[in-house]
Amino acid sequence: LKSDRAAPQTFPHPDKPGRCCKAMAERESKASSRASGGADPEVKKKLKKKSEGNVSYTYGSYIFKVLKQVHPKMRISKQAMSIMESCVQDVFERVAKEASNLHRTNKSSTMTIRDMQSSVRLVFPGELAKHAMQEGAQAVGKFKDYRESRGGDAGGADGDIS
Repeated sequence: LKSDRAAPQTFPHPDKPGRCCKAMAERESKASSRASGGADPEVKKKLKKKSEGNVSYTYGSYIFKVLKQVHPKMRISKQAMSIMESCVQDVFERVAKEASNLHRTNKSSTMTIRDMQSSVRLVFPGELAKHAMQEGAQAVGKFKDYRESRGGDAGGADGDIS
């Protein structure tokens, strides 16, 4: 198996004659790669293809802000943050899927706040659903106030946000 790429150039070790310095060779190959515009065009195509479909959003900054509001001195490990990320992602997917199903059932062209509220009621149990509804209503109220302060209409074309 021969590689198309040339072997990295080796440099004599500054302290030991007859030996090469791998770190210097790596630095030189990285610098030449940057100067020539990065990786080979074929490698760039493969990387581009892989990265196009894998757009993932993270909630880490929001989780951290909520943690600091509740417990200002508490910290969170990377592993705990990863668990929280997956939990939030799972809840988001459940609510979105349920809202999509309700929207499809109603056969309307616009997903309204009522669809979202119903999906939250179906996904979350009892008291948790009540709190989620209150928080959602508060967020929509803040959004409407912000839009009105800017002089714009708070709702969409039909005023769906209420």
